[in-house]
Amino acid sequence: MEKQNKFLLVLLIVIILSFIGTGLIADGPEKAIKGFIQLQIQPGRLINDFIPVGGVGGTLINAALAGAIGLIIIVILKVELSGPTYAAIFTIMGFGFFGKTPLNILPIIFGVYLSAKLAGKMFREYIIIALFGTALGPLVSFIVFEFGLTGVVAVAAGIICGTITGFLLPAIAVSMLHLHQGYNLYNMGLSCGFFALFAASLVRATGHQFAGMMAWSGSNSVITTWVIPILSITLIIAGLVSGGMKSIKGFFVIQKLPGRLPSDFMDLSSMGGAFINSGLLGIAGSIYIYLVGGDFNGPMIAALLTVMGFGAFGTHIKNSWPIVLGVVLSTLLFGWELSSPGPLLAALFGTTLAPLAGQFGIPIGIIAGFIHLIMVMQTGAWQGGMNLYNNGFAGGLTAAFIIAVIQWYRSNKEDFS
Repeated sequence: MEKQNKFLLVLLIVIILSFIGTGLIADGPEKAIKGFIQLQIQPGRLINDFIPVGGVGGTLINAALAGAIGLIIIVILKVELSGPTYAAIFTIMGFGFFGKTPLNILPIIFGVYLSAKLAGKMFREYIIIALFGTALGPLVSFIVFEFGLTGVVAVAAGIICGTITGFLLPAIAVSMLHLHQGYNLYNMGLSCGFFALFAASLVRATGHQFAGMMAWSGSNSVITTWVIPILSITLIIAGLVSGGMKSIKGFFVIQKLPGRLPSDFMDLSSMGGAFINSGLLGIAGSIYIYLVGGDFNGPMIAALLTVMGFGAFGTHIKNSWPIVLGVVLSTLLFGWELSSPGPLLAALFGTTLAPLAGQFGIPIGIIAGFIHLIMVMQTGAWQGGMNLYNNGFAGGLTAAFIIAVIQWYRSNKEDFS
């Protein structure tokens, strides 16, 4: 286990450093650093592609440093690297391309730390909540840069609001998990969305209205197009190197697992198998974007990195494709474009519902994906775009609905026969 932990740590460090190095080379050190600094004062509410503002270089550095913060905390706390922590680091880095910055995630993490102290728990017990809770980083940026406050008052208000947010998240996260019973992989998306509903209502009560946000880059670069395929191939090679045939067998074992939370594929199968699964998901997602004519921009890279991260924690090829098919069918039925932002993000992030297909079969997975798109097209506005894991929020509601119907049917099955 210690050898596995070291291998995974080295791999994550290499990925983070490669992002920084690529960023510095892509735009040159001076431009990349300026772009990174500019992103720290950028509103992060949905949908805000960071690449047009920070450039490819600045955005890569931003994503890498956000992920580095999470990894450093994990190492300091001596938390074992595993499927959940792997998923968390990939997700944080992903949303470093649209929404998260090192500055707006720190107050959230600190708030969770205070919550752990008050509850008499070790911070490491809440580390997953702290890392995924950074989905509400845009709330901090909103208070500082959009709410109308200025100077030190704005910064102090943002830090305080972020800390309070993080402080309350552990209590909410536990309740939300019971609601969907582990069938929504992005549980913190539901938790953060639930909290954001109250935060957005409070903001609106002050008379402030949320301006619509839609920064979506339509110009693909060589780096943004190939960063995920190259990373995916690297992970597959890492999987083969770390375990050889054992990793390949582990990959096939993973395809048989339903994926319901908590499903640490590194523990239930093997680290190498999880790497191969993660890499293949990245390639499959990239192919899907290419086939529908989508853009390889900040939000798409975020979606792909998140799916790849959860390739070690619940998502695999077999349980995810029915969800994607359901989203595609819903998109076509309601006359949307497969390449438009909402349906494109839903097709990838909608795999948060993969455990439904894994547990109950392909038809339920397709239905889940179909309903998910309908929900996600509405939920972003409900919470003012402050919850980056909007698909996790919509996915949680969808999962809760489907599970309620399934349980009702099963409990009354004899009455129907």
